[in-house]
Amino acid sequence: MYQITDVVKHLLILNVLMFFGTMLMGEPTGSTVADVDWGRLQLAMFYPTSPFFQPYQIVTHMFMHGDLGHLFFNMFALFMFGPPLEVSFGPRNFLFYYFFTGFGALGLYLFVRFLELKYFDGSPILINTPMLGASGAIFGLLLGYGMLFPNNILQLIFPPIALKAKYFVAIYAGIELFLGLGNFNTGVAHFAHLGGALFGLLLILYWRSTNR
Repeated sequence: MYQITDVVKHLLILNVLMFFGTMLMGEPTGSTVADVDWGRLQLAMFYPTSPFFQPYQIVTHMFMHGDLGHLFFNMFALFMFGPPLEVSFGPRNFLFYYFFTGFGALGLYLFVRFLELKYFDGSPILINTPMLGASGAIFGLLLGYGMLFPNNILQLIFPPIALKAKYFVAIYAGIELFLGLGNFNTGVAHFAHLGGALFGLLLILYWRSTNR
């Protein structure tokens, strides 16, 4: 029978409580940057030069989600891929891995946003567009699962095919890179996803090199 582990359980609870608890703060209102009230999204991550940036957003954005669908898919992935990694890494290392990949995702996202603002588009709309969600850390978990259990079979729902974990991770990362470089206006922080996977890869390679 599938067993949920302690750290994963607490992360699930915290994310769900944050989603429903912060709804008391309200949704964003206002039509322009000058008069917008971000409501609960003031806990999302704004670019550091934005007037809406606050240092606590560096942490809180990882526990914020845009809607129920966003929350469900991230928590489902955490529930599916988190426990095997927690058992393999141990609770303390797993929690470190989760936050390391989450902050790594934020770092790559901010670096790409810096390049966009400097060389392509410095508009206030781009500066004041928030980023939120646990997706960076979730992609770190996907990468970790693919490295530790590369030949495990994942049965996908759409498309309805079975893939080894290593191929699933490689294909998913390729799609994210394509969408990110293609600058498709999907409303998704593709480079944050890639950042989570990249920093997960680096940390696992470091642990392996030190026989951890």
